[in-house]
Amino acid sequence: MDDLFGPGPDNEDAGDGAASDRGQSPRSPLAVRMRPRTLDDVVGQQHLLGQGSPLRQLAAGTDATGPAGPSSLILWGPPGTGKTTLAHVIAKGPGRKFVELSAITAGVKDVRRVMDEALTARDLFKTTTVLFLDEIHRFNKAQQDALLPGVENRWVVLVAATTENPSFSVVSPLLSRSLLLTLRPLTDADIEGLLLRALADPRGLNGKVELSAEAMAHLVRLSGGDARRALTALEAAAGVAFGDADDAVDAAVMIELKHTERALDVASVRYDRAGDQHYDVASAFIKSIRGSDVDAALHYLARMLEAGEDPRFVARRIVISAAEDVGMADPTALQTAVAAAQAVQLIGMPEGRIILAEAVVHLATAPKSNAAYLGINKAIADVRAGLGNGIPAHLRDAHYPGSKQLGHGQGYKYAHDAPHSVAAQQYPPDDLVGRDYYEPTVNGAERDIAVRLERLRKIIRGS
Repeated sequence: MDDLFGPGPDNEDAGDGAASDRGQSPRSPLAVRMRPRTLDDVVGQQHLLGQGSPLRQLAAGTDATGPAGPSSLILWGPPGTGKTTLAHVIAKGPGRKFVELSAITAGVKDVRRVMDEALTARDLFKTTTVLFLDEIHRFNKAQQDALLPGVENRWVVLVAATTENPSFSVVSPLLSRSLLLTLRPLTDADIEGLLLRALADPRGLNGKVELSAEAMAHLVRLSGGDARRALTALEAAAGVAFGDADDAVDAAVMIELKHTERALDVASVRYDRAGDQHYDVASAFIKSIRGSDVDAALHYLARMLEAGEDPRFVARRIVISAAEDVGMADPTALQTAVAAAQAVQLIGMPEGRIILAEAVVHLATAPKSNAAYLGINKAIADVRAGLGNGIPAHLRDAHYPGSKQLGHGQGYKYAHDAPHSVAAQQYPPDDLVGRDYYEPTVNGAERDIAVRLERLRKIIRGS
């Protein structure tokens, strides 16, 4: 297995950006060895890589934004979508020096040291320093402010990466001096292409292993659109496959589904996001919430997430369930569901699983009512049947000229002038007077709503 992973990277043609490849060897992680050297090698993010784009011009050593514009970048996207890769590619441009800092461990002192060295490199050696700052959202305001002189005076080209919305996590002066580029999650096709390239590339597995269709599908599914995770999983599965292989066999070793399962300690979940399992599991998930079985609901939630289902799809289903199945029995359920959907969009996975779980527990354990759901369906059915002819004259708009001559607004009772702000008058069209659409249950908050609704209808209808 000594030569399984092929030769190390060749840095001879890396130019001044060779520092970005230093430290690599045949034993470096596969994700490191397969890091693209040019923008043409980057998988995904094609919306940012068109000819003449700021990224291409910056990687080529020119500034697309003009002499007065920003030359620094903030890359916002989920993990494994290429933020670090793009920084390394930019650093390979002519006359570039690459410096990497992590906001987890670096402080103001480290930033100022880099700025001083960058100023020296620019003035004495005509070298531009590319400062890659990972997880910039972990820097506080004072630490981010320390970056401003270097960015504003172009001592450095700052490439800052974040998985959180920069509008909330990056100070405004720094944001206004940088280009904000949003990276999209990699598609299944992107991940599959990346894995195929890693199998054949001399820097990767060098044609010494092959991947079965089932194993490929498993790796793609578990990657969750994360290139780094996909390559790490492939490397681990290759190690297991070689451990099972006969040393005397010269042919390429086949990575089977069993190898990926053993390597990742995750069983393959039969789940086709475009097929029956997608709909079957989602259906079971919603029906478990509706049936108040919190444990089953959490199981199906875990099953979807572990199969690589888009958490935004899950969040949308939860929001619908909150309105359809919990409804007014617990009006706070919809607030929880909407907040969960927004939070998942903000922070992503894997932490998003915790937020989704909280929303599922709330909905599954809440009292249930589909009265609002049934009410709107009945109202729509009447509209489609042609009922609800006209609008009572006293409810019509009386603000435009000539409306009063038509009787609009005459006899209208302003509700706030009546006792308890409830006035007795006709609101629905003539043919729907007395028609009840909303029929609250006796569950949860609707128990009190039912009592109040009965009193309101008696006052309004004068019965």
